[in-house]
Amino acid sequence: MFKAIVHFSIHKKLFVGLTTLFLLIGGIYAMLTLPIDAVPDITNNQVQIVTVSPTLAPQEVEQLITFPIEIAMSNIMNVEEIRSVSRFGLSLVTVVFKESVPTLDARQLINEQIQTVAGEIPAELGMPELMPITTGLGEIYQYVLKVAPGYEDRYDAMELRTIQDWIVKRQLSGIPGIVEINSFGGYLKQYEVAVDPDALYSLNITIGDVYSALSSNNQNTGGSYIEKVNRAYYIRSEGMISDAKDIERIVITNRGGIPIHISDVGTVRFGAPKRFGAMTKDGEGECVGGIAMMLKGANANVVTKELEARVEKVQKMLPEGVSVEPYLNRSELVNRNISTVVRNLIEGALIVFLVLIVFLGNVRAGLIVASVIPLAMLFGFILMRVFGVSANLMSLGAIDFGIVVDGSIVILEGILAHIYTKRLAGRTLTQAELDREVEAGASGVVRSATFAVLIILIVFFPILTLTGIEGKYFTPMAKTLVFCIIGALILSLTYVPMMASLFLKRTISAKPTFADRFFDKLNVFYKRGLRFCLHHAWATVGSAFALLAASLLLFTRLGAEFIPTLDEGDFAMQMTLPAGSSLTQSIELSSRAQKTLMEQFPEIKHVVAKIGTAEVPTDPMAVEDADVMIIMKPFKEWTSASSRAEMVEKMKKALETVEGAEFNFSQPIQLRFNELMTGAKADIAIKLYGEDMEELYTRAKEAATYVEQVPGAADVIVEQAMGLPQLVVRYNRGKIARYGMNIEELNTIIRTAYAGEAAGVIFENERRFDLVLRLDNDKVSDLNLDKLFVRTAEGIQIPVSEVASIELVNGPLQINRDATKRRIVIGVNVRDADIQQVVSQIQDTLEKNIKLKPGYYFEYGGQFENLQNAINTLLVVIPVALALILLLLFFAFKSVTYTLVVFSTVPLSLIGGIVALWLRGLPFSISAGVGFIALFGVAVLNGILMINHFNDLRKRNRYTMSTNRIIARGCPHLLRPVFLTGLVASLGFVPMAIARSAGAEVQRPLATVVIGGLIVSTVLTLLIIPVFYRMVNSFPLMWKKFRKRRGTKVATLVLLLVVLSPAAWAEGGSGSRRSPGNRYAGRGPCPCHEEPSPFEDGLGGDRPLAGCKGRGLGPGSDFLFLFLGANQWRDTQ
Repeated sequence: MFKAIVHFSIHKKLFVGLTTLFLLIGGIYAMLTLPIDAVPDITNNQVQIVTVSPTLAPQEVEQLITFPIEIAMSNIMNVEEIRSVSRFGLSLVTVVFKESVPTLDARQLINEQIQTVAGEIPAELGMPELMPITTGLGEIYQYVLKVAPGYEDRYDAMELRTIQDWIVKRQLSGIPGIVEINSFGGYLKQYEVAVDPDALYSLNITIGDVYSALSSNNQNTGGSYIEKVNRAYYIRSEGMISDAKDIERIVITNRGGIPIHISDVGTVRFGAPKRFGAMTKDGEGECVGGIAMMLKGANANVVTKELEARVEKVQKMLPEGVSVEPYLNRSELVNRNISTVVRNLIEGALIVFLVLIVFLGNVRAGLIVASVIPLAMLFGFILMRVFGVSANLMSLGAIDFGIVVDGSIVILEGILAHIYTKRLAGRTLTQAELDREVEAGASGVVRSATFAVLIILIVFFPILTLTGIEGKYFTPMAKTLVFCIIGALILSLTYVPMMASLFLKRTISAKPTFADRFFDKLNVFYKRGLRFCLHHAWATVGSAFALLAASLLLFTRLGAEFIPTLDEGDFAMQMTLPAGSSLTQSIELSSRAQKTLMEQFPEIKHVVAKIGTAEVPTDPMAVEDADVMIIMKPFKEWTSASSRAEMVEKMKKALETVEGAEFNFSQPIQLRFNELMTGAKADIAIKLYGEDMEELYTRAKEAATYVEQVPGAADVIVEQAMGLPQLVVRYNRGKIARYGMNIEELNTIIRTAYAGEAAGVIFENERRFDLVLRLDNDKVSDLNLDKLFVRTAEGIQIPVSEVASIELVNGPLQINRDATKRRIVIGVNVRDADIQQVVSQIQDTLEKNIKLKPGYYFEYGGQFENLQNAINTLLVVIPVALALILLLLFFAFKSVTYTLVVFSTVPLSLIGGIVALWLRGLPFSISAGVGFIALFGVAVLNGILMINHFNDLRKRNRYTMSTNRIIARGCPHLLRPVFLTGLVASLGFVPMAIARSAGAEVQRPLATVVIGGLIVSTVLTLLIIPVFYRMVNSFPLMWKKFRKRRGTKVATLVLLLVVLSPAAWAEGGSGSRRSPGNRYAGRGPCPCHEEPSPFEDGLGGDRPLAGCKGRGLGPGSDFLFLFLGANQWRDTQ
C-alpha cells in the first residue's frame, strides 16, 4: 500500500502540488483564526452559587443558607465535589461536576435544585444566584479610574464609583466573550435618611413609622385613558421621588394637625451601605476600578482586543479629568508566551534545517525535508481549528520539528543512498529514470519509516486519555504533536518523493561531500566501538542494564512536582490581617505596604490591592484579606534582584516594617487557579476535618508550628476561621411576652437601625439608587439599645434594652465545608524544594506530634493532590503506551524475538533522560513524564530501521548471509539515518531546553529529557541492537550446547559438515577456481571477517576477527556461524 502511494505521488505530480497549495492556504487561514491564550484553562467544571445576606453572622449563614443548598446539590448526578464558605453576610457553595457534563447542563441542574431549596430560605435572607460562567483564566482585564491632577476635589470615591457603574461598566458589558464587569472599591451611592433616635423618642415615632411613610410616598401609577373629541388622553400620576427635597417633605404622621416631616426626625443625604471591600493603588489611597471577566472557552486575544477598542471609545465619554487606566492586561502575558513559543519553533526549525543540509550532504535534499516543517505545522493548525485546540504555551510548546520530520529524513536518506552510488556515478538521468530511481529508493524504506512514525504517534495517544488538570495541560500538546506528525507522515509519503523526483540533481556526481567524509571518519570510530562490543557481548549488555539500574536509583533522588511553575511576569501577594481587623485598618496597611514597595523597588510599575469582597463575590475574602497585584516591568529592566525568588525574598524583607499583617507571594493566574481548583490558595493544602470550629482552629495552629520547621515549607498560614468579635443581642422571652411584642419586630428595628433597610428606589434618568433608612451614624457609633425604641401592645414606647441584653463573644470568622463536613486549611507554599518530599515530611511530622480527637483527621490537597492524581494516571498510561509499542513492533516484524530486541531500546533510553534531569537539577514533573513518552517513540524508530535493514540484507542475498556479515555490511550504512534522526530530534529541542523567557519553565524539563535521552539512546541503539541481533540469532545452538555434552556436540558438528560440504564442493567446481585460503570468495569474505563501509566497497580486503586464521569455510560452517556466533564458532575450530 505504501509503495503504491509513493508510485502515485511521483507519477501525479500536479495533483500532489495542488493539494499542497490548498494545504498552504488552509493552514495560513487556520493559523490566523486560531484561538490564542497564555496557558490551557485547567479550571474544573464548576458552578458557584452565591447568596448575599448582609445581616447574618457565619453561624446563621451556614445553618440557614449553606446547609440547605449543600443538601439539595448532593442529590444531583455526576457531581464530584461540593465545598462551601459561610462568612459574615455571604454564602458561597461550589459544585464541581465531571468534565463530561456540559457547563450549561450543569447550570440547568443547579437552577432546578435552587428552585426547590428557595422555599426553605426566607426571602429576606437573600436569594441564591449562580455566578457568571467564567474560569481561573477569566480575569483578563483589570483597570482603575484615574483622576487627573487638579480634579481630585471634584471626584470623590462615591462619584467615581457612580461613573464606573453607570458609564464604564455599561459600555464594557455586552462585548462578545465578556460575562461580567465586576466593580471594586469606592462607595455605592444611596439616598440615605439618617434618623436621629432622640428626635424619634421625643415625637413618639418608631423607626417602623418612618419606613412606612417612605415606602408609601414613592410610586407612580397610571389611570388608563379618557377619550375626548376623537383623541385618547393617557393618564399617568407622578409620585416618584426625584431629589432629596422630595424626601424631606414626606409626612410621617400628624400631631394635633401639625404634620411631622422626614426632615423633623433626620437628615436626608447621600450615603453608602456598609462596605465589605475596597481597592487601593500605588500607596496613594483608595481608588475605584473594575475587573472584566471572560466567558469560559472564549478567545482571550480576541476579547482583550475588543476590550481595548471599547475602552478607547469609553475614554471619550468620561467626564473631564477622569480616565480608564488598565494595570493588568492578559494579552501582554499571551503575547509574551506566544513569542517564546514562536521563537523556539523558529530557532528549532533553523537548527534542524542547517543540520539536514550539512549531514544529508545535499542542499536540495535538505531544503525538501526542511519545507516539510512549515507544511506539517500548517496541517497541524487546520486540525487544531477543527478540534477546537487553542494555541498556547502547552499546545505549541512541545513541538519538535526534529521528531516531526523523522519520517521524511528516513525516506529521503533512502532515496539518496539509492541514487548516489557508484552504480550511477557520472551519469545524467532523464526525468523518467530519476522518477524510477526515486521510487525504488523510497519504496525500500517506506515501510520502516511509516511503522516508525506510527509508533511515535501511538506513543502520544495514551496522553490523550489523561483527565483532570494534567489532562487539560497535556492533551492539547499531544493533540498538536499528533496532528503535525500525521501531516508530516502524509507529506513524507506524497510530497517528499514528488519533490525529490523534481528537484534532485539529475547528474550523479561521485565526488564525496563533506557529509560523506564526516560519516566515513565517524564510521572508523563506530566500527571499532562495535567490534569491541561484539567481542564483549555479555559485558556490553550487562553494562547497559547496570547503567539503567543506576539511573533508576538516581530517579528516586530527583523528587517530583506537578507542573513547573509558569513565570507570569507579575506577582500576586496575599495580605492577611488578624481576625476582626476593620476595613479601615486593612486600607491603611495595604497603602503602607504599597508605598514601601513602590519606593524601594524601581522594577514595579503598579501595586493594586483588592481588599475583601466585590459586589459580585466570586472570591469570598474577608475585610482582613487582600489580594495585591504587583505589576512588574520586563525582567531585563530589573536591578534589585537577578531572579524571581530573590525578588520575593527582598520584597518580604522590605515589608517587615509593615507591622500587623502577614504577606504571602504567588502569581495572579496561579493564585486564582489554586483557589478555584482546591478552595485553597497554596501549593499544599493541609485540610483538618472535624465538628467543633474552636477545636479545629486550636489543632490547626498547633500543626502549623510543626509544619514551619519542615525544610522547603514556606508561607505557612492557617486559614482564619476564628476570632470574629461579635456583639450578640440576647432576648428575654419572658419580658417580650409580657409586653406583647415579637422577635421579628425587634430584629427589624435592629437591622434597620444599623444595617439599613431599603424603602424604595430613586431614579436619576436611567440610573437607579436605593432609598435607605438607617440611624444616624454620628449618633449611634456604638451598639446602644437604650437609643432604640419599640412600641408595646399598649402603644407605649420602651427601649430595646428593656427586653434584650448585649454580650461580646469571639465567633467564627468563616466556616468552610468540604463534602458537607466542616474543615480548616493550613496553606503551605513550597520554595526551592520538591513538593512530594515536603508533603511526606509534613505527614511524618504531624503523625508523630499531633494527637487528634475521634472524628478529626488530616487530608492533603492543593498541587500535591494534583500530582498524586497525575502519577496514578501515568502509572496506567505509560504501560498502555509500552504495550501498544510492543503490539505494533510485532505487526512490523511478525517475530517476538525481534520485537523484544527493538523494545530493549525503550528502557535503555531512560538512562539519558534521567541523567539529564539530574545534571540540570530539575525534579520529575508531568512535563518530564511527557518527555519520556516522546523519547520512547524516537528510540524505537531507530531500532526498527536497524532490524528492518538487517532482515532485508538477509532476504536479499541468494544464500543466507552470516549474522556477523549482515552486521558488518548493515551497520555502516545505518549510521547516517540513525545518527541524523537522533541528532535532528534532539537539536530541535535545544532552544526550549536553554530558553529563559516567559513560559520556558514548563518546556525545559520536557526538552531536557528528550535531548539527554536521545543522545544516550542513539549511541546505545547503534551498539546494543547489533549485539542483541547477533545474540538472538546464535541462541538456538547455544541452547543445545548447554544441554548436551561437549563430545556429543562436536560429533554433531562433524556430521553437519559432512552432510553440507558436498554442496559447497559442487558449487566450487562449477565456478572459477578459488584460493584454498578463501573458499568463501564467491559470496564475500569469511563470515567472521568485517565488511568495509559501503563507501570503501571493493577497495580493500577483509579484516578478520581475532581468532580467524583465514581457513576455508564452506556453507556448512556458515550455517553453524549463524546460530553459534563468533565465539562459540571458534570453540568448534
